[in-house]
Parts: sequence; C-alpha cells; structure tokens
Amino acid sequence: MHRLAGNRSGDALETLVMVVDWLRPKTPENKGWAEGRMNYLTIALESSDLLPPPVLDGLRHWLGKTQFFNAFAGLGVFSRRGFVREFAERCHEHISPTPPAHNYLRDILPLVFHQETDPRWVASVSDESWSRLFLAVRRALVLPGRPDPALTPIEAALYAMEMLSIWGAAEELEPELMRLDPELSQSDSAFVALQREIALYVEQARARLNQPDLPESDDSHARVLLDQCREQLARFRKKILTRGTTISLAHLLERLDQTFTRIEDLLDVLSLDPAVGGAARGRLFKRLVQASSERHSPRLLWQRNVRLLARNITESASNHGEHYITRDGREYLAMLRSAAGAGVLIALMALLKLWIVELPLKPVAETFLVSLNYGLGFVFIHMLHFTVATKQPAMTAACFAGAVEREEQGRANQKKLAALLIQVCRSQFAAVVGNVSVAVAVALLVGGLYRHLTGRSLLAEEAVVYQLHVLHPLLSLALFHAAIAGVWLFFSGLVAGFYDNRAAYLDVRRRLRRNPLLTALLSPERQGRLADYVHDNYGALAGNFIFGLLLGVTGYVGSLLSLPLDIRHIAFSSANLGYVMSGDELSPAAFLLNLAFVLLIGMINLLVSFFLALWVALKSRSTRMGRLSALWRAFYDRVREDPLVLVLPPRVLSQIKTGEDPMK
Repeated sequence: MHRLAGNRSGDALETLVMVVDWLRPKTPENKGWAEGRMNYLTIALESSDLLPPPVLDGLRHWLGKTQFFNAFAGLGVFSRRGFVREFAERCHEHISPTPPAHNYLRDILPLVFHQETDPRWVASVSDESWSRLFLAVRRALVLPGRPDPALTPIEAALYAMEMLSIWGAAEELEPELMRLDPELSQSDSAFVALQREIALYVEQARARLNQPDLPESDDSHARVLLDQCREQLARFRKKILTRGTTISLAHLLERLDQTFTRIEDLLDVLSLDPAVGGAARGRLFKRLVQASSERHSPRLLWQRNVRLLARNITESASNHGEHYITRDGREYLAMLRSAAGAGVLIALMALLKLWIVELPLKPVAETFLVSLNYGLGFVFIHMLHFTVATKQPAMTAACFAGAVEREEQGRANQKKLAALLIQVCRSQFAAVVGNVSVAVAVALLVGGLYRHLTGRSLLAEEAVVYQLHVLHPLLSLALFHAAIAGVWLFFSGLVAGFYDNRAAYLDVRRRLRRNPLLTALLSPERQGRLADYVHDNYGALAGNFIFGLLLGVTGYVGSLLSLPLDIRHIAFSSANLGYVMSGDELSPAAFLLNLAFVLLIGMINLLVSFFLALWVALKSRSTRMGRLSALWRAFYDRVREDPLVLVLPPRVLSQIKTGEDPMK
C-alpha cells in the first residue's frame, strides 16, 4: 500500500506493474506466495479507504479508455491472414517490435507481465483466486451514480464473441474445407447455425445491459452448436488422414478450434452463474497472459502448425507399421521369407557397389552410380514385396506411439504395450535373421563361384583389410557411421509419410485414372491398376529411393567437408563380410567375431531410427511415454517368464515344447 501511495500521478499502467511485481514469487513454482499476497490485496481492495484516491481514479480512467476487443478476439487465436503471412509478421515483430499502444489490453499485458516466468506462476494460481481479485477491483472502482466500469470489458466480450462467430461461419467457404467435405456447400452447417445463435444471444445480452429487468439470455443452444462445430472439426481431422493435409490447412483447423474455444470462454465469462462466471474469468485471464507472451514467437507458431502435418505423416507410417508386426507363426514365416528375398538382392547390390568403387571414376561419377545402386535397389526390393530389416523401426515406432496415445486415453494398459513391444522385437529379429543369413550365404556362394571360375578371390587383399577394419567398433568409427545410417533410416520414414500425405492431398489415384497420356497408352484396366499401385506406394517408393541416395552421398559429403562421415548398414555389412569370408581369409572364430560386429552395427541402426521415429510420433500426438518404468517392468516380467518369446511366436513355442511340428 505504501508503494501504491507513492504513485501520486495515478498512472494505471505504473500501478499495474507495481502490483504484479509485488505479487510475483521468486520462483514460478511457489504459488503459495502469489496466492497469499493476492488474498491480502483482495482484502485491501474491499476496504477502499486503504487505496489512494489517485490510484482508483487512474484505474477507472484506464478501464474507460482501454480497448479489450483485440485481446478477446485476437490473443491466442491464429491470424485469418494465413500461416505464411502470420509467420512472416511474427518474424518481423520478433526482430523489430511495434511500439505498444497503452490503450490496448493486448499491448498492455506484455508490459505488465514482462518476465519470462510470469505465465507459469499466473497459471499456478487458482481460477477462483483471480476471480475474487477481479471482483474486489470491480467493487472498489464502482462509484454511486456512475456507470459500472465493468461494462467496457463486457461490451467488448459481446462484440468479440459476435465477430468470432462470423469469422467461423466464413471459414466454411474455404476451398480446403470444401475439398474435405463437399457437402458443406449443400447444407446449413453448424458453423453458420452457431453464428446465427450467437448473434441472437448478443442482441439479447446487450438489451439486458440497458434494461436489467429483462430475462437472462439463454446460451444452452449456442453450447450445443459449439459441440456440433467441434464434431465437424473432428471429422475434418479424421478425413485428412485419407485426403492429405498441408501446413495451411493445419493452420486453418487450429484457428477454428481456437475460435470455438474462445467463444465458449466468453460465454462462460458472461454467465450469470457466479460459480461458472468466476472460474471462467480466471481461466480466460490466464490464457490471455500466456498468449500475450507467445504473441510474437515464430517458433511456437511453427511448432503448433507442423504438429498436425507431422501427425498425418506419422499416422501414415503407423498404418504401414501394422504390416511389419508379426503376431502368429504364419506372419512370422512370411516375414522370414520376405527378409530372405531382400537378403538376396542386398548381396547383389553390395557386389555391384564393390565393382563400382573399383572403376577408374571421378568421385562425383562414383557417388552418382553408388547412390543409384542403393536407391533403385531399395525400390526394386519394395516392388517385389521384400523386407529390409532396418526399414521396420521407423514404421513400427509410429504404430507403437499410437498405442501409447490410446493408453493415455484409458483404452490400453502397460501389459498390452509390453506385448506390442515384444511383437515388434520378434518381428525385427525375424527380419534381421532373414536379411543377414541370406545376404551372407549369397555372398559366400557368389564369392566361392568366382574363386572357382577364376582361381582368385573376389576381393583384393587391400579390400579385405579395409572391409574388416570398418566393421571393428573400436578401431574404426563403425558405430558412429551406423548411427548416421540410423538417422537416414528415420528420415526416409518421414519422407515416405510426407509423400503418402502428398499423394492423398493431390488424389494421385484419380489424377492417373484420368491422365490422357496413360489413357492413350494403356487399357482402362491396366491404367486403373497402375493408378492404384502408384497411389498406395507413392510414399514407400520415394522413401526407399531417397534413403538410397542418402546412403550413397554421405561419404562424398564427408570428403568435401573433411569430416569422418560415412554409413554402416547391417545388411550391406553382412554381405561384405560374406565376400571376405568367401576368399578363405578368415577362420571360423574370426568370422563369428566380425559377425558379432555386424550385429552390433545393426543394433545401432535399429535403435537410433526407432527412438527418433518414436520421439517424433509422440511429439506429433502431444503425447509422452508416461509411466515408462511400468512399461519396462511389464516387458521385463514377460521376457523373464519365457525369453524365447522375443524370437519366436507363442504358438510356435508351445508346439516346440509339446513336441509338435511347428511347420504344420
């Protein structure tokens, strides 16, 4: 009170800054400090004689001239100018801020709550405490025979609610929404119905401000329509999983969600029910403080808009990930066969790569051919429906993240997540066994045949020394290079999801079915099959090809930058080891040791790609692992009961234990 008494000018902004500085705790977690001082201030305000008259007069004058509309309708709601313009404006404001206008609440909030930690301690204080403080301020400022100072923010809230409903109704005509739901143009949507209902509510509320004896405005129908609008938004978000999305569409859907949330907040604030209105005022105030601190942050805008696009990309990976998880003996054997087929092609791709590097080519030409070898080879593997073990983690991680999200919503439990994790490990084991065993076997066969026909080893002595050196985890950077390959595996999964989303957004299937050139060259049946295949495999083909290019160019980029950059991939390392072994250069013990090095490389490949993909999938769903210790405990308990469950399906294990033939 002594500090406020020193404010003889009665400047409202200075008063507010002094009050907030006094309320602010030393640490944002110490909400008891702020709550205690707030209760003291509330009691002081209820005794108006304790406050200097200039302070009260300054606050009354400030309330009368302050513009609340822009804060109520704009803070915490994305701009209607679109993502690109809003992002550019935020970048500009972040670098060169516009001078604040002291008669706009939107500009005053950052001046009053000027410390970075302010939104945290403000949020920690209960809604009821803020509501009691605002009510005490209102009572202290009321003068007999003078208008209620609270009328200014109430009228601004009504106007903001009316304008927000108009903006929401106008968004119905956005081409992006019409693409998702063409029926919007043929029916009276919930968005338009909400605007009409809000307009009626605002008209009645304004009339009641002038004539308090009029009955209270009924907002129940408006709340029903708000629920219908949210249901429509949920349908939009569901449809983008099959129709594709963009950052602009994500921005639009997020803005609509924010618009309807703000309308509901304002309805709560204007409610005549003291319990509802009081808590709502505190809740809205905290949201405005938080939004004012983030108003000029381009990073937060980017994060919130990219999240929906990332969700769509990882959801696509999750759908593909279901095909990489084996749940019974039949699927397990199918995975082994698919991985074995890939092992054959990988051994041949490794042989072609060894041949390319022996050619007298310039580095650029060599890198180009090696990249094509990898890229086209992976595409060919996919077209033959074979499986590369290291492609699984990026897909299965997204599937696992979806299960974690369901667990948070109460639709799954830790034991089910542990069972899914065991299925992922078992499927990965089958793919690794198929890739590595067949790649080594084919390499031994090809190398032995070459030696039989030519009388010399396939690899020169220098090449043998090099291949063994790069596998050693201590004498070389094998594990670091394996981690780089893991990053590229993760990135290729994102590329695949991006192009799947792009195919859905562009409706590639219909485009190809109507393409005049294809119509002239192919029969309708073949054109339809081609369109279906390209649409369904657009992302996988792009992801595999990009992954091959990344593997091929990494070493060249490292040489240009004079950095030790290269890749180690379990499948190609196993094939190279097979070619080394085909020349009788290794003893069986040395072969097994180097095979262990290859498996270690594979483990790094898989772990890096899996956890990066899992992290992105969880972030896109705004989900955390939560009770991680409980999950690992459930996983450990299940594996301890039967360790072989990590490598064989349960039914196969039971058949083996009972003496049955598991191949039947």
